[in-house]
Amino acid sequence: MRFEEVYRTFSREKYYVFSVEDLCVFFPKEKKATVKQYLSRWKKSGLIASLRRGLYELVFPERRILSDLYLANKIYSPSYVSLETALSHYSMIPEVAMAVMSVSSKPTRRFKNHHGLFLYRSVQPKAFSGYTLESYDGFDVLIAEPEKALADFLYLNTLHSQSFDPKAFRLDSKRVARLNRKKLDRYGRIYGMNLKRILHAYL
Repeated sequence: MRFEEVYRTFSREKYYVFSVEDLCVFFPKEKKATVKQYLSRWKKSGLIASLRRGLYELVFPERRILSDLYLANKIYSPSYVSLETALSHYSMIPEVAMAVMSVSSKPTRRFKNHHGLFLYRSVQPKAFSGYTLESYDGFDVLIAEPEKALADFLYLNTLHSQSFDPKAFRLDSKRVARLNRKKLDRYGRIYGMNLKRILHAYL
């Protein structure tokens, strides 16, 4: 298995991020142990870069500019972009750049690589909902709906306290007031929260 062949195959299939398992699927004649040896060699040579253990991106001969939101979906799955990142995306809070925040039904995790910091907050499987597929910078990204991003944010940042300090969270009152009330009710019930009461100053 030559790197040039891998590059052509993954570029054609738009596999900008790939795992050991992906290589084994595309090149079934190769043994997994051998594939890992190739990956180690290519990484040392600067042909690929590691996003986390077992997950890579192609960087030679051309490094494609990948959206951080797209990468967040790929680095830890299942997950969807939410919390401060999604709220900023919907202009409900000022721009946040310290990390890409996501929600997952798996344990809480954090990953740091050359793209930046990626944080994942854990929720129960029943709360892993309310996300949609959006095109962002030319990539398909799973991201929370505005109402679900706010529900995730309030639940995980108030620890179910049913109250919060609006000034601390810097929510944009006009954008919050335009949210779908039925969706707020539905997503609030998932967490056992009365979002209308919590957000009464905005709605």
